[in-house]
Amino acid sequence: MSQSPWLRAAAFAAYVFLYAPLAIVVVYSFNDSSMNAQWVGFTLKWYGTLFNDNKMLEAAWNSLIIGVTASAVSTVLGTMAGYAMYRFRLRLLPAMVVAPIAIPEILVGVSLLLFFVMLNVTLGMLSILLAHIAFCIGFVAIVVRARLAGLDESLIEAARDLGATPWQAFHNVTLPLIIPGVIAGALMAFTLSIDDFVITFFTAGPDSRTLPLVIYTMVKITVTPEINAVSTLLMLLTLLLIVVATKLVPSVLKTREL
Repeated sequence: MSQSPWLRAAAFAAYVFLYAPLAIVVVYSFNDSSMNAQWVGFTLKWYGTLFNDNKMLEAAWNSLIIGVTASAVSTVLGTMAGYAMYRFRLRLLPAMVVAPIAIPEILVGVSLLLFFVMLNVTLGMLSILLAHIAFCIGFVAIVVRARLAGLDESLIEAARDLGATPWQAFHNVTLPLIIPGVIAGALMAFTLSIDDFVITFFTAGPDSRTLPLVIYTMVKITVTPEINAVSTLLMLLTLLLIVVATKLVPSVLKTREL
C-alpha cells in the first residue's frame, strides 16, 4: 500500500520543525564570529573557549554529578513506586506519584523552597539534588508502571509454584522483564535533571551553579557561539546515552536468559 504524498510531506515538515533548530545550533557552534547573525567561517575556537571557561566547566561538573546521583536514586525509588502501583492497586499512591509531574514546575519550585526554608536546609547542591530526586521519581514510576502493565503474570506465578520466594520471583523474573523500562526511566530522569532550570533556580543557593543557570545568565546578554558549543556537547551526550541504552538492554536481557 503506497503512502500518500501529503502524508510524506507532513512527516517531512514535522521532522524539519523538530530538528532544524538543533542543526542550526550545531552549525553555528563552528561559526567564526562572536555573533550568530550570519555565517563568517569555520572555526573550533569556541570549543577551546568553552574548555578554558572555569565557570562553565564547574557548572557542567555540578550538573553531571547532580544528574547521575538524582537519576540513580530516583530510579531505585521510582521502580519501587511503580511496582507498588502495579501490585497493590493503591488509590493514594498514584495521585502522589503523578502530582509532581502534573503540577507546574514553578509551583513545585516554590513549594520545595518553602519546605527547605522551614527545615532550615541551606540552599546549595544538596537542596538541588533533593529537589531533582523529588520530581524525577514520578517519571520513573510511570515508565516502570507502563512496562509492568504488559507483564505476563503467568511467568511470576510459575516461579512461585516452583518454590521461589517473592524476592526471588521479582529478582529473577520480574526485574529482567522490566529492565528496559527501568533503563528508560533512568535516562529520562538524567535528562530531566541535567537540563532543569525552573526548579533548580528556586532551590539553588547563591554559590551553587548548574549548567542551565549559567547558560541562562549568559543568554540574557546575547547568545554566543560558546553557548552553541555547550548545547552541541549536551546533544552529543544525549545521543551517546541513547546508543548505550539500545546496546545495553539486549545484552542485559541475554545475560539474564543465560
